[in-house]
Amino acid sequence: MAAEPPPYVVGLPRLDRCLVMGVVNVTPDSFSDGGQFLDPARAVEHGLALAASGADLVDVGGESTRPGAVRPDVTDELARVLPVVNGLAAGGFAVSVDTMRADVAEAAVDAGAVLVNDVSGGRADPRMLAAVAALGVPYVLMHWRAHSVEMHRHTEYDDVVADVTAELRAQLEVAEAAGVDLSRVAVDPGIGFSKTTDQNWELLAGLERLVGPDTGLGRPVLVATSRKRFLGELLVEGGELRPPIDRDDATTATTALAATMGAWCVRVHDVRASADAVRVAARWTRGPA
Repeated sequence: MAAEPPPYVVGLPRLDRCLVMGVVNVTPDSFSDGGQFLDPARAVEHGLALAASGADLVDVGGESTRPGAVRPDVTDELARVLPVVNGLAAGGFAVSVDTMRADVAEAAVDAGAVLVNDVSGGRADPRMLAAVAALGVPYVLMHWRAHSVEMHRHTEYDDVVADVTAELRAQLEVAEAAGVDLSRVAVDPGIGFSKTTDQNWELLAGLERLVGPDTGLGRPVLVATSRKRFLGELLVEGGELRPPIDRDDATTATTALAATMGAWCVRVHDVRASADAVRVAARWTRGPA
């Protein structure tokens, strides 16, 4: 059976397929590409290349959320993010900012960002939800239990799909109470965040429960699997995890499956293959002409 089309997120273009969000990490310590794009000019060049490869959004982040990562101070995060957001937005590209801080979200939107992608779902900064409400931009609210240095201690679930759904639903209610317009909100189940490898696979296999009209949250779902450790563990070679840079083919497989199951957007490092995959998935689920 074809997946139901995902709900529309007010403030973003509506397409007949899953969106593709390209990643620009302006960090020294991201698990996949840390240090590669610290220079703002190089980061902007990379973002432009992602857009040319088919990214619908370019997501700029100045804080690594890899397991064990130490947070930068807000001044450093702003210095990393703002020149890149400004440079990409000046070129007319749709830019999102990947941040858990209200100060960074506000400054990035002022610099031209059109979406706030918050992996803490408004839980890391008590001011974030009110700031998003005032900004009036689209917002991605992720399932989150703890910061990177301790998230491995928070992996207890009775049923990971049901529990993640319930916790996201509760945080959507918190967001709405803070004034956030839920028609501008998408959710992210937080693959790799406070989940074991098996729990990540369970979440992906149960994605239809998150997006379904009867059992889901009634909001679009973003899926972010790109180059993550659970893929490296699946593709062990000679007792060694497949390196992050060599996990793009596996990422594309998850993109195609997630899009077929009704994902609204996928967040990826290597855009071109996923841009093709979401188009194939859209045509596949549409059925006979």
